[in-house]
Amino acid sequence: MPPPLSRIIRELKHEPSRTGSIVITVFGDAIVPRGGSVWLGTLLEFFATIDVDAGVVRTAMSRLASDGWLERTKVGRNSFYRLAGQGRQTFDIATRHIYDPPPSVWSGRFELLLIGGAEDRDAAREALKNAGFGSPMPGVWVAPSGVPIPEEAACAIRLEVSAEDDSGRRLLAESWPLDRTALAYLKFIKTFAPLRDWITQRSLGAADAFTARILLIHHYRRVVLPDPLLPTALLPADWPGGAARQLCGEIYRALLAPSEQWLDRHGTCESGPLPAVAATLRQRFGLE
Repeated sequence: MPPPLSRIIRELKHEPSRTGSIVITVFGDAIVPRGGSVWLGTLLEFFATIDVDAGVVRTAMSRLASDGWLERTKVGRNSFYRLAGQGRQTFDIATRHIYDPPPSVWSGRFELLLIGGAEDRDAAREALKNAGFGSPMPGVWVAPSGVPIPEEAACAIRLEVSAEDDSGRRLLAESWPLDRTALAYLKFIKTFAPLRDWITQRSLGAADAFTARILLIHHYRRVVLPDPLLPTALLPADWPGGAARQLCGEIYRALLAPSEQWLDRHGTCESGPLPAVAATLRQRFGLE
């Protein structure tokens, strides 16, 4: 295993348990493009490479199923999992946020959502954050015009407001913790630049490539999903989001082919080996 990847795994162990989050990354990044369903044993084999105990993985899978993120199917003594309806909708929104190019043109308008009841606010909060909305005050959510509104916020009053004046721009600036997001991007760059430098000179085996790919997207997903991906005109001149995205794309392109080889050899679903990869996978980060 290359030293930069070993270092990333060691640092992961010092964080609070994120097994459930990594499971969702595996499904969104690798399993959905290969049919959507995978044998528990395939997941256990992957998690063994990052020293996560099988019992911890089984507990995380049960919790995700109980919370409505995953569906389980039993075939004999074997368990197979796929994203449930709730997980699939969140995945679809997150996929655009992670892999599609961010907007570059500012229309001068933004979406303003008003949500009254505390129960409705709680139900919609995470979905709105994942969709790229920020909140300058309780019950008020803001995003550049055109951002898809998740089903969880269907009860909201929706307005489209001009942001050309200083007050509108100030509202946008107060809606997201951009300083904290910038620091997270810089940490991502510091963590993964050594891996990029290593793989530009050497090739990775299939297992290491798959592990590196999942941890790359796991870390990038945690940084980019809270980022509203504001148009360039609204960002500070030294915004590190573009450099982080370019770094992530470079590494992803280098890892994709060998990591898919690992899935070819080890990935299993109810009918046997995982189906062939979907063509849309090649469009991520501008691969095609």
